[in-house]
Amino acid sequence: MSPRGVAIPDARERLFAAAERVLAREGTAGLTNRAVTEEADCAKGLLYNHFTDLDDFVAQLVLDRFERIAAEVRPLPERAGHGTVQDNLTRAALAMLGANGPVITAAAMSRQEVVHRVREAWSTGAPGPGAVEDALARYLEAEQRLGRVPAGADCPMLALALAGTIHHLLMHGSTQAHDNPRLVARLVAALVVAPSGPGRSA
Repeated sequence: MSPRGVAIPDARERLFAAAERVLAREGTAGLTNRAVTEEADCAKGLLYNHFTDLDDFVAQLVLDRFERIAAEVRPLPERAGHGTVQDNLTRAALAMLGANGPVITAAAMSRQEVVHRVREAWSTGAPGPGAVEDALARYLEAEQRLGRVPAGADCPMLALALAGTIHHLLMHGSTQAHDNPRLVARLVAALVVAPSGPGRSA
């Protein structure tokens, strides 16, 4: 365990990563200050040195992970014309889902105050589902201009459908979570139909 009074570099991320492991192993019921700090191998008071309470900690964890997802998906429109549409969207969707996305979402939804704090942060500009949906829509519109998405496709609605389905998986999980990559690939293939014609495969 880290000695008392010794500063821990990247303490927030250390605690966040520990919380993800606790959630994956024990579920939301196991998420306590003691469990997180023991998993992080640090003093029990460390969490409260950086967060006002456990609700604040969980809310900041959710916001941090969404910010990472938004940062990963934000450059997606620049991928237009490269690779395939299906592969690009599948990678973006899997980034949204994340390895620990469902358990983090479950933790957030199990605490009403966390839900309130996260929604308030999103309403004041913190990167959230809206930023991800916007990046998806802009990407699809860019591909549409290149002829790799059908001209008649409603790109904002396709983006909403994809983001909404991933949100559903985050909220409710999959009966076979290990099969998420194949499930997401099937979803993308069903949503995005390639235009016909040589050299226009999505």
